Amino acid sequence: MLGSPPRPPIVSTRRMSARPHPRTKPHRGPARRPGRRVPLYAAIDLGTNNCRLLIAAPRRDGGLRVVDSFSRIVRLGEGLAHTGTLGDAAIARTVDALTVCAARMKKHGVAHVRAIATEAARAARNADVLLARVSEATGIALDIVSPEEEARLAAVGCAPLVGDAYRGALVFDIGGGSTELIWIARANESLKPLFSASVPVGVVSLAEARRGVSYTALTAELHETFAQLRWRMERAGAFVPAANHLLGTSGTVTTLAAVALGLKRYLRARVDASWHKTQTILDVADRLAGLSLEARRAMPCIGRDRADLMMPGCAIFRAIQAHWPCPELRVADRGLREGMLRELIAETRA
Repeated sequence: MLGSPPRPPIVSTRRMSARPHPRTKPHRGPARRPGRRVPLYAAIDLGTNNCRLLIAAPRRDGGLRVVDSFSRIVRLGEGLAHTGTLGDAAIARTVDALTVCAARMKKHGVAHVRAIATEAARAARNADVLLARVSEATGIALDIVSPEEEARLAAVGCAPLVGDAYRGALVFDIGGGSTELIWIARANESLKPLFSASVPVGVVSLAEARRGVSYTALTAELHETFAQLRWRMERAGAFVPAANHLLGTSGTVTTLAAVALGLKRYLRARVDASWHKTQTILDVADRLAGLSLEARRAMPCIGRDRADLMMPGCAIFRAIQAHWPCPELRVADRGLREGMLRELIAETRA
């Protein structure tokens, strides 16, 4: 198990009630078996760019049986770097997405939920307005978590993908407003975090603040940022690249993996837990960053909503790899939500 400091209690474990959203698509879940019903758990991750929901039930082997999932790009942090506040349009998009989440949780009869907000909400002066509007419209109680808590939850969610042949892995989560790094290593048949850090650079914040900056210049700038983290990490222990692997979780990394795999459309089953030569993914990153915005928009695994975010995401990935040059990379289409669910299940069973 991953060690962790005590954290605040779950913000809400009540059943959700919300008005169905008119654009919510019907979802056909698995057929229910007669007898005792297994409780369902939900996790909501509201980031700077995306709003994501995962509804699952615990399996006997300790895994999760996914019942429903939902993701929508809301760009909550749009304009935040310049104004210091969340815009009305961004809040409206977010409330709209969370209304869909509430309707889906109600449809499935979710018993326990945890909903968190990350960097955009942490940085905004008017985050209280967001929380109040979300609560009033959907009944969802958002918990604004610290960077340390965000990193820890991402590590918990990704820990099952640490390769058996390695001493550990450097988990990195490239978000919309921040990037988390967590070094987890094996110790006495378990995994424990040796180092974690969060830096306030993400694909949305960089796309806005560094608009017009070249890929080469942005990568060089980020190289200095992560050099400081590498120096701090050395005090926790000697990181040996050959004995560890990179473990990436984010839209940037999953998209790069999908392109590397030659997928015509994004398939989570092909991307999640896939192994890659790090150099292969770096080559894909350099190629995508060199394309025009329209060329990236035309790629099926990228699309219009993510096209302008790929270049800063690729620059962050290249800067990370420069300081943690592991030959192998594993890609995780999982992270915060899975970590939240695993802990929520454990707490309600205690």
